[in-house]
Amino acid sequence: MLAAKLFELGRVTLGQAAELAGLPIGDFSEALGRIGVSVINLTPDQLAHDLASA
Repeated sequence: MLAAKLFELGRVTLGQAAELAGLPIGDFSEALGRIGVSVINLTPDQLAHDLASA
């Protein structure tokens, strides 16, 4: 699925990819999970920053 690959590469947001696929965000997120694409696209530095800020 093109939308999933574009999302995985960080070229589009989750919402943009869902729209491109013609699916609601929740359905698109589930589809990503079924094909092994993580919905959370954070770098280790971004994750560490988010955890430190929590």
